[in-house]
Amino acid sequence: MDRILVTEKIAEEGLDVLRRNAQVDVNLTLDKAGLLAVIGEYDALVVRSATKVTAEVIAAGSKLRVIGRAGTGVDNIDVEAATQRGIIVVNAPASNNIAVAELTIGLILSMARSIPQAHASLQAGKWERTKFSGWEVRGKTLGLVGLGRIGSEVAHRARAMEMSILAFDPVVSFDRAEQMGVELVTMDELVQRADIISIHVPLTDGTRNLFSAARIAQMKAGSFLINASRGGIVDEAALVEAINAGRMGGAALDVFNTEPPAADNPVIGHPKIITVPHIGASTAEAQTSAGTEVSEGVATALSGATPRYAVNAPFVAPESWAVLQPYLSLARNMGSLIMQMIQEPVRSYELEYCGELADVDTQPVRLAVLEGLLSANSSERVTPVNAPVIARNRGMRISERTMPDAENYAGLLVIKVQTANNSHTFSGSVLRGEPHIVQADGYFVDFVPQGSLLITYHRDRPGMIGRVGTLLGENDVNISGMYVGRLSPRDRAMMVLTLDEPASDAVLDLVRALDDIDQAYCVTL
Repeated sequence: MDRILVTEKIAEEGLDVLRRNAQVDVNLTLDKAGLLAVIGEYDALVVRSATKVTAEVIAAGSKLRVIGRAGTGVDNIDVEAATQRGIIVVNAPASNNIAVAELTIGLILSMARSIPQAHASLQAGKWERTKFSGWEVRGKTLGLVGLGRIGSEVAHRARAMEMSILAFDPVVSFDRAEQMGVELVTMDELVQRADIISIHVPLTDGTRNLFSAARIAQMKAGSFLINASRGGIVDEAALVEAINAGRMGGAALDVFNTEPPAADNPVIGHPKIITVPHIGASTAEAQTSAGTEVSEGVATALSGATPRYAVNAPFVAPESWAVLQPYLSLARNMGSLIMQMIQEPVRSYELEYCGELADVDTQPVRLAVLEGLLSANSSERVTPVNAPVIARNRGMRISERTMPDAENYAGLLVIKVQTANNSHTFSGSVLRGEPHIVQADGYFVDFVPQGSLLITYHRDRPGMIGRVGTLLGENDVNISGMYVGRLSPRDRAMMVLTLDEPASDAVLDLVRALDDIDQAYCVTL
């Protein structure tokens, strides 16, 4: 049974997900030395933000296959070190979307009406109605720096408040922005036109100090700035200077360059800056979602499948995931099947994505094929994370193309293998939610590629199936299913037997020795 170490508190619902198929140890008191001492015993590690998963920790985790972060960012995880080791890093990027978006709207309204300041005044025994004259958000222009998951949710809510919305996000298409009622602009145009700017980008080398003194100086006179994303994006000293000089109307911060901020940090206690202690994700719903979302990703990765939110693997858009997900196990098992059956040097591979697969980003399918091809003959641990690196180092030649037609199937994955002297073609589809091989080397078959399989190429003769079945029965190998394809009667045929347990090498030799058997393979998937 897999072992999972949890070093920070996550929702009980998330722990229940992990406990279904693994032994879970929760230890909330480990320091760095303690973590280094025990991490080698675990297959997975689940953290939040306090545990630092450094390259040293990753190197000590000799069994680690997945690291989970119950939250959006992975600043505390050395993702590059994990990638080099083939360790999948998963997080919960969708868990706090609504919570942070709602906090952002709350901060907008709080700035507009000076709600925290008015509350503090009344609590101090004062009655200062005229002091707290505010402004309406209706008709104001909101500038969103980042139009990803959270930025999109803010835009949706801001539209309901009749705000005009600008956004700077070089990744988002104009069509997508138009669907959301958002005008895409340059960063310079955004800061010059927006009455309120809200930041929704991660902290990277490119966004660090994004709102520097020079950028803040470009902002519209009297405008407001909100940062509920990451500390380090805003130059706090420059922000305070601009507000004190009257160039800005105020700001609201949920995150800080250093957390917790020092007592002498000028943003703390400033009358025109609303500060809250990094509570963007602090709702009961978001905490439950973060725990369950990351736990589902960890469990999926441990099972050998591809998790939806893998930081160091391609992101799959929600609209594509429903199509792609069932094809990933098909692709992985097709790759493994091919590598176990083709016993000759391979010149090249060609992947064809047909039907519904032609309309989505198929990079995850390609990675799953690579994982299957490489895992069968690799001493390294192969995952979708490091499969491209291993393939490149081995000089594998892979081409891809899409085809709108999928014959009689909704979607079809075709893998063509060119060896020195032969070419082989395998086709698979998803039927009733299960992966199926539907064609192999010209033989039309229909079997689920999983478990133990005995595959034969033989001459189609009366009693052939019975002879193989009898031989297996005499050697205590139980058959659970049988599938046969042939080119024409009494011609060459292919038979696939699904077995309860793998056939031994000795049994396989007996099968190969039968008259009319040309080739026989025992495949384990």
